[in-house]
Amino acid sequence: MSEERSCVVVTRDCQTESNGTACMSYRLDRIEVQNGKRPLEDNQEGENVQRKLQKQSDGSNLVGVTLSLGSSSASPPEQADKQDHAGDNSDRNTLFPALDRDSSINSLIRCSRSDYGAIASLNHNFRSLIRSSELYRARRRNGVVEHWVYFSCQPLEWEAFDPARLRWMRLPRMTPNDCFVLSDKESLGVGTELLVCGKDVLAHVIYRYSLLTNTWSTGMQMNAPRCLFGKASLGEIAIFAGGCDSQGKILSSAELYNSETGTWTTLRSMTKPRKICSGVFMDGKFYVIGGIGGADAKLLTCAEEYDLATGTWTEISNMSPVQPNLENDIPDTSAAPPLLAVVDNQLYAADYAEMAVRKYEKHNKAWVTIGGLPEGVSSIHGWGLAFRACGDRLIVVGGPRVMGRGFIEVHSWVPREGPPEWNLLGQKQSDSFVYNCSVMGC
Repeated sequence: MSEERSCVVVTRDCQTESNGTACMSYRLDRIEVQNGKRPLEDNQEGENVQRKLQKQSDGSNLVGVTLSLGSSSASPPEQADKQDHAGDNSDRNTLFPALDRDSSINSLIRCSRSDYGAIASLNHNFRSLIRSSELYRARRRNGVVEHWVYFSCQPLEWEAFDPARLRWMRLPRMTPNDCFVLSDKESLGVGTELLVCGKDVLAHVIYRYSLLTNTWSTGMQMNAPRCLFGKASLGEIAIFAGGCDSQGKILSSAELYNSETGTWTTLRSMTKPRKICSGVFMDGKFYVIGGIGGADAKLLTCAEEYDLATGTWTEISNMSPVQPNLENDIPDTSAAPPLLAVVDNQLYAADYAEMAVRKYEKHNKAWVTIGGLPEGVSSIHGWGLAFRACGDRLIVVGGPRVMGRGFIEVHSWVPREGPPEWNLLGQKQSDSFVYNCSVMGC
């Protein structure tokens, strides 16, 4: 990709790029990031972009509009802010002079979020908008959502993969203490945040990555800190249920996290305590499925449904795809939680033992096998294999390994197109398997 000039053609679906290249990208390994701040672009270049975009009056006339950026020499934020003031005395809230703010935002929400890093480099006004949650709230209201896959193959390193543009991106490195590095970790994408939960010296901790600022922070805690819980997100909210506390006690409690307000709300407890379980949202309700629990800490085949409207839990028998196997000499606590994902309000499971994809039939409350997993993906009792919903598709992240070395592969299948036929979207060499994986849709 040319370092001197980048361009992107913004279309209705915001996915057509000139020359098929990655332009105006939010690649963290390309765009210089210092102290969590994106580079700033010269105001003259920003005016060029603005003049180009003045042709559009609303979000419905975006076909053929070209954003053009010159050289990407960055200047310190303070210097750029002075340039903002020196260049004109216009309203600091103005984005495109020919458009009001609402029309400007309505245009920008149609751009891919991959482009927001470069758009933020234009001037202070764009940077402030990108770093606030206003733009993503507008995207959510208008049904504009892009799903990226976030995964970690090393304890402190995270990468993102854009399945629409087939682009890999590297996040800033985490900087926790040694105890957190060695602890088991769980992750979840909610709103514009990626939460990574682990354990510090004496307590559970949560590290939070913000898409808005491209930085990690810590200090947030649940009302009842836990690990090995079931969890799922729906827009800006997420529910965490079950798990165990720092003393190893299996929990029945549950909490709701709101990423817009940064608050945790304790919910009514489940009917059964459980850990190493899975969570999904389906038909507007939250389900925690399978796991280990009960008075004798045995494998649970039931699920519990939480109705957000009534605040009540309902037990559903035999909803877990994992059933007791008397011939299996592997302890229940050694296996991964059920590998579950929901697409179009339909529940799917990855059977790592049989390398099969299964579908839950709601009408008769039974699981049926509908096809196979991608060839070559491997796991250790389900660990190291990610099975996630990513918009209208299912994603499998894993890969073949030989003598400790191998590849990380991202496979995709769209269920509404027919039986499982997996497409390889991306591949990269890796010395380790996938420790954690989450999807962020915003």
